Amino acid sequence: MSFVSDTVLSFRREIGPTLRSWYYMIFGVIQPLLYLGLFVPLLGTMPIAGEGNALQWFVPGMVVMLVLFTTVSCGWALTEELFSGSFERFLATPASRPALLVGRALKELAPLLIQALILIVVAMPFGLQLHPLPMLVGLLFLLVFGVGVASLSYALAIASKNDGSLFYLVSHSVSLPLMLLGGVLLPMQMAPDWLYIASRFNPLTYLVEAERALFMGELFSTTVLWGALVSGVVAVVGLAVGAATIKRASL
Repeated sequence: MSFVSDTVLSFRREIGPTLRSWYYMIFGVIQPLLYLGLFVPLLGTMPIAGEGNALQWFVPGMVVMLVLFTTVSCGWALTEELFSGSFERFLATPASRPALLVGRALKELAPLLIQALILIVVAMPFGLQLHPLPMLVGLLFLLVFGVGVASLSYALAIASKNDGSLFYLVSHSVSLPLMLLGGVLLPMQMAPDWLYIASRFNPLTYLVEAERALFMGELFSTTVLWGALVSGVVAVVGLAVGAATIKRASL
């Protein structure tokens, strides 16, 4: 079986329960909308880097946060499958291990893309300017990045050996500092020098900056190039680590 067909098979297996629980997708977008309504007004008097209004700067950060927290946590469902033994039965098939990861990750990312579009549509009447092509490129970056993070989350779930508490502790201990140091909520240019320097070692910082540049209409810039590079590297590393972890679990 080819990688593509294995990915489609894995995606179809995983997406069914998600479609039947569509209301979770609606609830998933409530938190970013609350940030949008309650936090953006506070940015009106703050010096924000780049041109455009506060929404043009804030919405990309919310979309990145949505993708980060969902993909970091998606391994939780795998811990339940590992406990029940259903995932081991799926591993008995000759399907490609990377394809299994990509299919499962796409199951998480498909609703996220819909939530991101809802967030963009809701923000448009309040001043968000639409730049279709750059924004689509930004969503593509997030798709690639999300596959990598989700694969790492699945690897952590397998390494946790059915210990859901360990998975929860590690995943949230990593995701929150990444989000805060990534400048999702506030510009890191306003931070003390030591905090700004620390943020430059955070890969999420470059993705957030690229998303903001794309939402402001930039398509060809060094900032966007760094975002593409980071999302690609995270995807490659995540798939490599995830596939190796699944392979060891299959032995």
